[in-house]
Amino acid sequence: MKIKQTVFALLGIGLLLSACNNESKLYPGYSVTPTGIHYKLIALGELNKKAEIGNYVTAIISYSTNSDSLFFKGVRQFQLTKPEYEGAIDECFLMLSEGDSASFYIQATPFFEKTLETTLPKFIKPDDYMRVDIKLLEVSTEEEFKNQMAAFLSWINDFGDYEKVILKQYLDGQKIDVKPTESGLYIIPKNHTKGPKIEVGDTVTIHYEGRFLNGKFFDSTRKRGEAFQFVYGQKWQVIPGLEEAIGRMREGEKAMLIVPSHLAFGQQGNSNGIIPAFTSVIFDLEIVEVKKGSPNENEEE
Repeated sequence: MKIKQTVFALLGIGLLLSACNNESKLYPGYSVTPTGIHYKLIALGELNKKAEIGNYVTAIISYSTNSDSLFFKGVRQFQLTKPEYEGAIDECFLMLSEGDSASFYIQATPFFEKTLETTLPKFIKPDDYMRVDIKLLEVSTEEEFKNQMAAFLSWINDFGDYEKVILKQYLDGQKIDVKPTESGLYIIPKNHTKGPKIEVGDTVTIHYEGRFLNGKFFDSTRKRGEAFQFVYGQKWQVIPGLEEAIGRMREGEKAMLIVPSHLAFGQQGNSNGIIPAFTSVIFDLEIVEVKKGSPNENEEE
């Protein structure tokens, strides 16, 4: 058993070191690839199932600023594609095998502008690197993924139907007669203002409190004492239900949102396990501030 673990360890380390064995001058303890990605292996998986272009991967991904301030963490599943440019985040996944954990520093500007196709956030400078931490949970071939999805979809309908029953009971019990949007989101305004409308590229500051239908809280910016700021329209910043609601609101407005799971944390639940799969949630949302235009434009002003 020890011999097997040693072989896997050597294979896993070899996968990373084969990219380049140059030590990083910017980040002690890291190495750097010829394309400029700084990397460090954190933990080695037990299997030698390397991620390749075309594979479907499931991973826990977190993004932090160059000064290690976390601004995103979540579980994502997607198909790996050929990197569109040198130093793209796709290269990070292609350096890993199933079960591996690693830390990377990549250039922030091309990640936001080319990969996410959005503007650079105000809290990141144009020449900055950003830290990406990846725990590669699963690697599947395209055929394996399709088979898994077929099997999964064959039994999830029961869970979806159960959620609909629970949600209807809540709406009836609370006597909520607001009609949902086309997506299924319930928005219950608490006030109206003449503040600016929110458009893609605006920097938005919000306060929110998230709770289950039974009233139990699972997240609150107010309890943390720190509002959340992001550029509206960026991918993976807020759940779809929040993004839709924010796009319908103005600065200074407050609303209660009832968010079905397909607009919240979906069929898997959230990354830390607090919110189960197929769970409708409630958010009390306040639009604290709206800065028009991209962050870079605001800074120039």
